[in-house]
Amino acid sequence: MEMLCTLRSATEAQRTALLQAPARLEDFLDDEEDFADPKGGSFLELDIGEAWHGLQYLLTGTPWEGQPPLDFLVRGGDDVGDIPSDEGTARIFAPAQVKALAGALQQLSEDTLRRRYDPAAMQAQDIYPGTWDEPPDDLDPLEEVLSYFEELQKFMGKVSRRGDALLVHIG
Repeated sequence: MEMLCTLRSATEAQRTALLQAPARLEDFLDDEEDFADPKGGSFLELDIGEAWHGLQYLLTGTPWEGQPPLDFLVRGGDDVGDIPSDEGTARIFAPAQVKALAGALQQLSEDTLRRRYDPAAMQAQDIYPGTWDEPPDDLDPLEEVLSYFEELQKFMGKVSRRGDALLVHIG
């Protein structure tokens, strides 16, 4: 089963609604309604696909740990939704946390991530999708993750400037 990651902005009203009614996560993800905020229909979304775990590793140097706020792909925020642990996670971060994360991402350089890239170590630590030491089919795995990092920096800057919350969904 593929484990893909989607990041989506949410207004404070939507964040509150999701925390109060976590069973409605699928409706929120499917954009069924605005969740108590007419401005919610103008959300921002970034799909980082299977690169989420590689990004986690390059951002923190660990597969499942790390220091906040850069560990946000696998930890932190408030759990929302009723998702079995083997099927993924959905966590939502408050606007203040988003602002801290956006700032932390801006402090990181591509060179830092390049230095942390170690395909053998990533393979040994079972970093998803587990193909780090295989010859690339098309795009070099490091270049792919770095392109997502650049998109992530831009995306988080926009979400932060809007004063929005952030939903991180892996599933």
